Amino acid sequence: MAITVGELVAEPQLGLTLLAGSAGLDNRITWAHTSDLPRLWEWVTGGELMMTNGLSIPADADGQVALAEALMDSGASALAIGEKMHAPPLTAEFLEACNRLPLPLVNIPYPLPFIAIARSVAESSLLEESRRLRQTARVYDLLRTAGASEDHWQSLVQRLATELDADLFVVDRRCLHPWHPDGQALPVFLAEEWAPLSGQVGLAGKNFQWHRIRGRHVLTMDIPTHANALLVVLPNSEPHPDAVVLLHAATVLGLQLSRIVLSLEGRHRLAGEFLLQATDGRLGAAEIESRLAAFDVPPQDFLLASMSADAFRSADASKPADDGDRLANVHIELWRHGVASASLKRNNRLHVVVPADVPDDVLMHCAGADAAIGISAPAAVATIQRALQESLWALGSARANKLGLARYAEGPSWLGLTGFEEGTALVRRLLGPIFDYEQSREGDLIVTLRTYLDSQRSWQKTATALFAHRQTIIYRIRKIGELTGLDMGETSTVAQLWFALQIHEAMHQ
Repeated sequence: MAITVGELVAEPQLGLTLLAGSAGLDNRITWAHTSDLPRLWEWVTGGELMMTNGLSIPADADGQVALAEALMDSGASALAIGEKMHAPPLTAEFLEACNRLPLPLVNIPYPLPFIAIARSVAESSLLEESRRLRQTARVYDLLRTAGASEDHWQSLVQRLATELDADLFVVDRRCLHPWHPDGQALPVFLAEEWAPLSGQVGLAGKNFQWHRIRGRHVLTMDIPTHANALLVVLPNSEPHPDAVVLLHAATVLGLQLSRIVLSLEGRHRLAGEFLLQATDGRLGAAEIESRLAAFDVPPQDFLLASMSADAFRSADASKPADDGDRLANVHIELWRHGVASASLKRNNRLHVVVPADVPDDVLMHCAGADAAIGISAPAAVATIQRALQESLWALGSARANKLGLARYAEGPSWLGLTGFEEGTALVRRLLGPIFDYEQSREGDLIVTLRTYLDSQRSWQKTATALFAHRQTIIYRIRKIGELTGLDMGETSTVAQLWFALQIHEAMHQ
């Protein structure tokens, strides 16, 4: 076992003396570390003897008490101060706090080098190092015997918890929900303490940090393979689990998460191929029903949701961002929250089929704060193509009205129209002649019209944007007028064409 504070102080060759905190002499020392930085506790991983020449000690009583409490909360075993160096006078309040906590406060006689203390701790830890190596080997053996399926996740967590004699929780630092759908939720006292901090990526403060919350030591540490996965450790006994072994345990959990995500990605690819064929009309009703059932989505009662990653970007943006990349993990987020789904990224939008009873707040949470979501009416296999049109229309309405989520036929109207049938008819009436004309030619009239309207109807700005001559733009706009029978100089004509373009682009993105 590691050396205790009392055993270290008793070594005659060191000449150490105890100034306060005698009730903590049984604290075990895992390592001796030297630091003179102001926030000494930030470099504690648990069990360290922190040694300083005094530069880290505040001069005022309140600052010294706060230092003692922070060191205790972070899991330090003791604080040692070199005498006749740079430490200010130690206040009575500081000594009383060390006795109360208790935090052993040790005096290092001048001129004893700090390295002598570190060497004594290291030599006494040789047997502890052997125990650590054996425990690390057992931790990795748990990964070897765990299956790759997501069904084995909680079993691995429980076996690691038994090995470490601690309760383990893997949560999403953004919302504090369990990272795995079968994972355990945080204890109530931790959820209440951290609830105001949920949504902040830096919840842990750093990638390995001890806290003291409502009288209990709690460790938070990053899962190295997943940016928002946070491991929370509640030790069940003293001494606390070894810091090095805990780092290896976090690595094992990260590797298992990677194996699970890899298997999910295989299902995700199959789902994308299926939805592409289904929405293109290349599958019969029986095949669609069978495939939806394979993804645990009710084939006769589902919703189709279309998502855009930026709810606040203008709906008429001519150069949309690559929303698909920012929505790339929505299928994993839905799985993590126990929602069956099949999704497809297409034309810079994400289309997701989910059961009809999924709450709106779950969809919004999984898509992210900046997302806009359009949801179809409840659908069945025979109407999946219509459901896609409805979801795209609802998405256009959500973005135009600056909403996070809109349901088809339930939200506000869009451009004065109530449904995609009216929108499709408007597009066909105004832009149909242009589409027909471009089918037989390598046309660029629609691109020219969009750019012309986005450029405040400026011939020169449009020509510059399209790298074309000004007269070419004038010819194209006149051609659009001829095809549609509209007067391109009338404001009402421009408004109608702008409306039609917005609908066309939303329904075909």
